[in-house]
Amino acid sequence: MEKRGVLGHLKARIRAEVFNALDDESEPRPSLSHENLLLNELIREYLEFNKYKYTASVLIAESGQPLVPLDRQFLIRELNAFEESKDNTIPLLYGILAHFLHRTKDDLPTASLKKSSLQLPNPIISRHPVGESKQ
Repeated sequence: MEKRGVLGHLKARIRAEVFNALDDESEPRPSLSHENLLLNELIREYLEFNKYKYTASVLIAESGQPLVPLDRQFLIRELNAFEESKDNTIPLLYGILAHFLHRTKDDLPTASLKKSSLQLPNPIISRHPVGESKQ
């Protein structure tokens, strides 16, 4: 069962059900805002890409995120982003991070980010509106 991934899936489902059982339903959960829906989806895409299936299943159970992932093109439109690569297998979150890591001081509005030694896949997303070309 472990070689086929069935055992891991069962463990993830059991964890999710335990969290559901432990969840205090007397304290109402805030409604899932549009921003949280988008953030959770970016995180889910990242978790699933990195094979963090258990964590993704708990995120879905705890957050109230829809079981069916949101359409990638919908996310890109909602983020007002442009996908530079046709490789849609890399999570959008990597592209967002790469965008901020590769900005110069002139590009930064007020906040500054420290440089990281993190090696990311090729950046795939930038903050250019859909349909607008880079200059």
